[in-house]
Amino acid sequence: MKIYMAILLLLPLLGLVNGHGCDEACTVENAIKYLVEHTYPVPELDCTTVNARGADVSCPTGYLATGCSCGMACGSWNLVGKSQCHCQCANIDWTSAVCCRNVRS
Repeated sequence: MKIYMAILLLLPLLGLVNGHGCDEACTVENAIKYLVEHTYPVPELDCTTVNARGADVSCPTGYLATGCSCGMACGSWNLVGKSQCHCQCANIDWTSAVCCRNVRS
């Protein structure tokens, strides 16, 4: 409750309160939007696909595996660590990984 009161007290200082036809709900919505945009910036991802022969593929340094796929209609795979895909079926001809990293810190 204290944080809400602090936000309401800060609204005039942030320049979010105006008397130009914006009711109380609009003011609160603008305040929330402002705080979210300035507190939690939208992440920017850089993703790449990596392929390899066999049952294992590793992401480049600094990337994390976000998804894996396997050849030979194998739907059974797991992540080894955070950046390697391993297909669990026998005689896999290829393995693919989607690897991403956050480019905005």
